[in-house]
Amino acid sequence: MNTQNVIIIGGGAAGLSAAIYLARAGFAPLIFAGSPPGGQLMLTSEVENFPGRESILGGELIDIMRKQAVKFGSEIIDENVTSVNLGDSIKSIESASHNTYKSKAVIIATGAKALWIGIESETRLRGKGVSACATCDGFFFKNKTVAVIGGGDSALEEALTLTKFASKVYIVHRRNEFKASKIMQKRVIEHEKIEIVWNAQVEEVLGVQRVEGLKLKQIQPNSTNSTNLTIEVGGVFVAIGHRPDTDLFKGQVELDEKGYVYTSSTIALENLKLNSNEQNSLKIQKFNTQYSTQTSVGGIFGAGDCVDHVYKQASTAAGMGVQAALDTERWLEGL
Repeated sequence: MNTQNVIIIGGGAAGLSAAIYLARAGFAPLIFAGSPPGGQLMLTSEVENFPGRESILGGELIDIMRKQAVKFGSEIIDENVTSVNLGDSIKSIESASHNTYKSKAVIIATGAKALWIGIESETRLRGKGVSACATCDGFFFKNKTVAVIGGGDSALEEALTLTKFASKVYIVHRRNEFKASKIMQKRVIEHEKIEIVWNAQVEEVLGVQRVEGLKLKQIQPNSTNSTNLTIEVGGVFVAIGHRPDTDLFKGQVELDEKGYVYTSSTIALENLKLNSNEQNSLKIQKFNTQYSTQTSVGGIFGAGDCVDHVYKQASTAAGMGVQAALDTERWLEGL
């Protein structure tokens, strides 16, 4: 069995950017792009904020990156990885077709999935007015009325971002108080464009070709009684959280409490925030600060939304993929 120089797990912006750089450097990376391949960009209809492209479909952007990676010598397998052994000097990867692959280095670029409400109309209208990213899609809702679903910091940040574009922003929250920080709550409550709908759950996203409204069930205060409420909106932004796609790596590399992959740079930043407590300082010793994208295991690097729970953009994921590729290249050359 041939041993690969590097295997990249993930076929989104981070994984493909890493592949392009490593392929041009002559390392012939093997990419497991998943099934279906392409990551969250495949769920995005139109992308207008990726540098160098005024407007492009998310799927088209991924297709261009895939062709570029293959042109320079990458191999892409559109399968999921089912198990990994990352502790040895030669890493072992098993795919869904029960084939085993060996590699000197691995880049984890498995991304994160937005959490959705889980109703049929939300799925049907995804990309047609239903979104999980105000930074990505807010521009398309200039002078329209939109709704944000959620009550944490992310939801309130999404709502404030949308006020730059939309004429009005509803925040629909299933409780009677926010989970977000006090400063975020103050900004939202005082904002003239924002109206809060408390104690409400989404029953249906209304619309056929595009989002036209929301059907809500609102629980009356201090009661179990509920009333149906319909609001007219042109867009719905679901902001109930993200979940990194990292279950595969539990017990293999250090993950944070939400499952995001720790790299040298992210663990160092967290350590600063925690004022270098003893427990975290011991954890940091597992990381090689020579490589900012290296995980707690030598030769294993992380990039994209499975690492980044702050920015979550295609362009930042691509940039992290480039960083991981350059770190991997230096690490391989040092073997």
